[in-house]
Amino acid sequence: MRFLVELLATLVIALALGLASAWYMVDAPRIGLGVGAWQAVPAISSATADPYTRARIARTGEIALGAGEGLVFFADGDDRGTAFDGACDYSVSGETPTARLWTLAAVDRDGRLPAPATGRISLTSREILRDLDGRFTVTVSASARQGNWLPVEPKGAFRLVLRLYDTPLALSPGNGMTMPQIERGACR
Repeated sequence: MRFLVELLATLVIALALGLASAWYMVDAPRIGLGVGAWQAVPAISSATADPYTRARIARTGEIALGAGEGLVFFADGDDRGTAFDGACDYSVSGETPTARLWTLAAVDRDGRLPAPATGRISLTSREILRDLDGRFTVTVSASARQGNWLPVEPKGAFRLVLRLYDTPLALSPGNGMTMPQIERGACR
């Protein structure tokens, strides 16, 4: 009888550790290319992506871009490493790497787009207002702002997603690229 109890306890512990390690790996922070606050995983959609990356894509519904289609960058906080908070305003400014088209969206921590009252959920390179030198500034805030404004929920954490479509970076990320800077502003 003691043998059966020990065997059952061992099986329960092994099952719990196996499930916990799989859950952690699917939710683990991405490891990839980092430029400032921005992170990208170039192999997220390649045929050689590991099983945990594929499980993450299946669970979250992320749209993975093929190597020839583009590259997706994520930011979970500002350039100082402070996590995003919907109660604060943020400034995303500068320029993006070369791309035929790019989009900038704010999503919740699970990757879901919010349903803001304005109906706007993202900005694109085709509609963005730029300075005379080609640089832009986007204000990310829960309250409306003039110019390039990206709404977020007034409470809780969020993530910025920058998708670069038809970019040469998809084939060779890095090479001294410049990414938009993210600075925290006033908090309510």
